[in-house]
Amino acid sequence: MNSFLSAFANVVLPEGWKTPALAQLTPQENVLAWLEVDLDSHLHFARGLLIVTDQRVLSANSSAGSELQWSSWPIVAGLVMTHTDHAGVGTLSLLNSAQRMASWRFTLTHNVTAMRLQETFAARVEVLTHGASLQTQTEARCPQCKLILEHAGDECPVCHREQHAPLSTWGLFRLWRFARPYQWRLLAGFLLTLASTAATLVPPYMTMPLMDEVLIPFQNGQPIDTALVTLYLGGLLGAAMLAWCLGWAKTYILALVSERIGADLRTTAYEHLMRLSLEYFGGRRTGDLMNRIGAETDRICVFLSLHLLDFATDVLMIVMTSAILISIDAHLAAATLLPLPFIVWLIHTVRDKLRTGFEKIDRVWSELTNVLADTIPGIRVVKAFAQEKREANRFRDANKHNLAVNDRINFVWSLFSPTVTLMTEVGLLVVWGFGIWLVSQHQITVGVLTAFLAYIGRFYTRLDSMSRIVSHTQKAAAGAKRIFEILDHVSSVPEATQPQKLPTPLQGRIDIQDAGFRYGNRAVIRNLNLSIRPGEMIGLVGQSGSGKSTLVNLICRFYDLSEGAIKVDGIDIRNIALSDYRSHIGLVLQEPFLFFGTIADNIAYGVPEATREDIVAAARAAHAHEFILRLPQGYDSLVGERGQGLSGGERQRISIARALLINPRILILDEATASVDTETEQEIQKALDNLVQGRTTIAIAHRLSTLHKADRLVVMEQGVMVEEGDHDTLMARQGAYWRLYEAQAKNAEAVQVKLDSSRDEEMA
Repeated sequence: MNSFLSAFANVVLPEGWKTPALAQLTPQENVLAWLEVDLDSHLHFARGLLIVTDQRVLSANSSAGSELQWSSWPIVAGLVMTHTDHAGVGTLSLLNSAQRMASWRFTLTHNVTAMRLQETFAARVEVLTHGASLQTQTEARCPQCKLILEHAGDECPVCHREQHAPLSTWGLFRLWRFARPYQWRLLAGFLLTLASTAATLVPPYMTMPLMDEVLIPFQNGQPIDTALVTLYLGGLLGAAMLAWCLGWAKTYILALVSERIGADLRTTAYEHLMRLSLEYFGGRRTGDLMNRIGAETDRICVFLSLHLLDFATDVLMIVMTSAILISIDAHLAAATLLPLPFIVWLIHTVRDKLRTGFEKIDRVWSELTNVLADTIPGIRVVKAFAQEKREANRFRDANKHNLAVNDRINFVWSLFSPTVTLMTEVGLLVVWGFGIWLVSQHQITVGVLTAFLAYIGRFYTRLDSMSRIVSHTQKAAAGAKRIFEILDHVSSVPEATQPQKLPTPLQGRIDIQDAGFRYGNRAVIRNLNLSIRPGEMIGLVGQSGSGKSTLVNLICRFYDLSEGAIKVDGIDIRNIALSDYRSHIGLVLQEPFLFFGTIADNIAYGVPEATREDIVAAARAAHAHEFILRLPQGYDSLVGERGQGLSGGERQRISIARALLINPRILILDEATASVDTETEQEIQKALDNLVQGRTTIAIAHRLSTLHKADRLVVMEQGVMVEEGDHDTLMARQGAYWRLYEAQAKNAEAVQVKLDSSRDEEMA
């Protein structure tokens, strides 16, 4: 008992459960898993605990003002524990061959723990049934959450998330893949940098003969050698002009290269972003993605064109200056380089502190961008609800956060920079003091000391400059990390490695076989089987959250199935190139999206090469031609961002014209008439009648009256297809469809009664 208690004491249970749970356990009983339950059978919030031991299932529940009620069921062969979830509620059920013995409800906050408990229970039943050891059953487990995997080494669907690697300056070397096409220009730039640095080191060296052979002899009464002065001054001018020419050439070449690297980086990141699935965008903020592709790539470009060039020049200057100083006088050079180790240590220490700081700055700057990306497109909603002050406060709070993070970084940087400057001044004082002593001992000349001071001035200036580049390097490293987080992300909807060609012409037959899909831990589609004939119109109906839109997204392959397959004309859509497959699909959404541009450009979005005659023909078929001609510039009229300036019905008809123009074989209508009035709905319905002719059509509608022309209706509940058939057949069954239809009819009747009553009151 004591050994067991000590083992159980290490299990972290919710506050208040440990003591009563221990009291229920026998000395030989070992706890394998537990779950805190937070809902009762009526879906009211209530505390409960579910424990799986090696012998039984224990359950405790409590309600306000009552004592804990404990129940238990021995674990025997044949017991099954099932896990389901829907609409934010998860359920664990314990069943034997004859009946459901118990069930527990919980919010999806605890869904991961519930999955672990279910897997642990199944493993324990397997042990009791087949006599296998528990160790054997648990070998293929996720190392983090211990969820049992199908095969050892599989990726855990629960714990797998985008991993964020720690920030490192070495990440900048990954930019070489973008620099490789310009390697010869980069080599030319490096050689020019080397030559220009060498040219700038000539003038200090020529000060030695000027001092020792011209000025000091002149002070001692000798006449100035004009020819010698002219030679040295000419050499100084020539070196300065050569350094200027080489400096201009290297800066221009490397600036051209860096701009092209930045442009390639932006293009590659954007193209990769376009290939990612909707799942990726569902977990990202628009402002953050805009900031990464825009500001971060620009920061990297500035680093490559300016700061990296300065860093290379500084390194070359320090190395070459050190070599010259040692060649002139090794002892004085040793005194000159005395503060260098301390400065290098300081740079290393500060770099580590700045490393994470600039990444935080990037994140808080994205918060600012996110506020702008939220409020500017949604300015109508902001003003409609008079929330200007609230949004201004959001921006002010984000700005304060940004300011606080920058203040912390600036404190470190402000301390670092003057410290480096102080050390360089100390270095100069050491050179002055030691140099004067050497001159007094006649070990060096005044010209040598003067040259040393000139070189040491440049040495420490470059060392100070190089230390300041630390901040720019860390900013660029943070930006590169955020860009490569996009580039390293693998789409959850991958392209087929050896894509199959769709038959020509495409028939449009769709077969959905044993389909299952989960959003994270939530099952949305379960064991769905459906066949749609070529040219058939299917109406998807069901309550909100039943999985209708998810099924449409799966057919469009915006997401991939977790289980089963979807086939078009007998070919699994995962084996078809995405662009080839989607070119045969027309999509009309509840909220049509129009791009900033002309009416004609929006209609021709799917077929950019379409002629004006084709565009007009599509608009006529969509019943949009008449209202387009009433616009100031007709088809060349500009629509604002997201179609501002057009009514909802007008935007929808342009969307239908856009779908008509690509002449799709498969058509998806997702609540195409849900957001318009009755008169506009009739116009849109006429356009849809033209659109669906001869096409395999899947239509979603909450208003069941809009599906009267569907060949077949499919009723969904909690991700499962519960009924299918035509309207009359389903009404005769008086099942799920009948209940939906009756509820809508009563709703419509109640609304009509209210309208009639209001009209009578007005007349009275």
